[in-house]
Amino acid sequence: MKKIILTLPILLLVISFDLRPTAFAQTATEEDSGAVVCAPDVYRASPGDCLPLGPSVYITEMSALGLTFPPRPLSLRQPDPSLTQLPYRYFHLEEDYVPVLDSPAGNEIGAPYAPGFVYVTYIDRVDTGHGIYYMLPSGSWIPGKGARVSEISSYQGLEFKTAPVNAFGWAFEYIPILRAPGYNKPETGQYLNPFTDIFQVYDTVNVDGADWNLIGPNQWVEARKVAVVTPTTTPPDGVTTGRWIDVNLAEQTLAVYDNSELVFATVIASGLEPFWTRPGLFQIYQKKEIETMRNSDPSDFYYLDNVPWTMYFDKARALHGAYWRTRFGYPQSHGCINLSVGDSHWLFNWAHEGDWVYVHDPSGLTPTDPALYHDWAY
Repeated sequence: MKKIILTLPILLLVISFDLRPTAFAQTATEEDSGAVVCAPDVYRASPGDCLPLGPSVYITEMSALGLTFPPRPLSLRQPDPSLTQLPYRYFHLEEDYVPVLDSPAGNEIGAPYAPGFVYVTYIDRVDTGHGIYYMLPSGSWIPGKGARVSEISSYQGLEFKTAPVNAFGWAFEYIPILRAPGYNKPETGQYLNPFTDIFQVYDTVNVDGADWNLIGPNQWVEARKVAVVTPTTTPPDGVTTGRWIDVNLAEQTLAVYDNSELVFATVIASGLEPFWTRPGLFQIYQKKEIETMRNSDPSDFYYLDNVPWTMYFDKARALHGAYWRTRFGYPQSHGCINLSVGDSHWLFNWAHEGDWVYVHDPSGLTPTDPALYHDWAY
């Protein structure tokens, strides 16, 4: 009798508790109850006969940024490697006065080369047993005070068969790919190799005070360490044709547009403070296959023999090959746009005198005061 009395209240409590959820479910039935979830795909609009949930949400979000599964490859090709070849041999003189001689170990003739940034062309080299001498194209000689340029950068940019849809770029250095934007985020275990790995950019966000680029599903890199080209089909203000060269000083990139479509892109080395490359809209006014560049400032003297494929666009500032550079992607010059030998050759073949050159700095850090810009550069 005691057990029956104790059990009855418990039974009544369970019964009353079970009835409440049942009554609630009858008045708040989910609207999509029993619906079918769509197969994972991109759904820009409701398909009507299924629910675009689960993976479809992420896939659709990425598609809106231009990221497809698998990613759409860039339609590109490598430029002709023969464009990197030069018919010259170069010698870098050491920081000292280097005499010009009438023969190996002979008499001095003319003025010596002053200390500075000096590169000359040579056509012969002899070892007299008492020293090494180099013969210049003029027939004169210099002692081997310096070093031969043993390797000229073979780097080349990219030609495009069809204009890319998304922004793209190169890394300046060997950098890790992170799983999320921000410092101290976990790494994916993958890395970008400098100037060899080409990636597309689908989104950019600012985290931890820095910009980060989305280059793949859950793949992020710091924007500061990469050079990015963002294609456009709209000519800059003032460009009266569909042909122009776009120089982005913030990204250190050069993009070539023909018929208002991107056809070539690469990385550059622009002017280093206080020898900035001046922003503005210019036109190529002279092309020279070979040029000798020099200045007369003894405190900052330079002499560069046989500079290849030079295109002047802003007084003495020019687009040209830089056989003395092995790395590009950051400011280094005296105001000119330095390109690899192969890239300058490609551009020289494409460009006409009168073509537009648009130099700009989206960061706004490059000064625009004309008084800061000299007539000479390299």
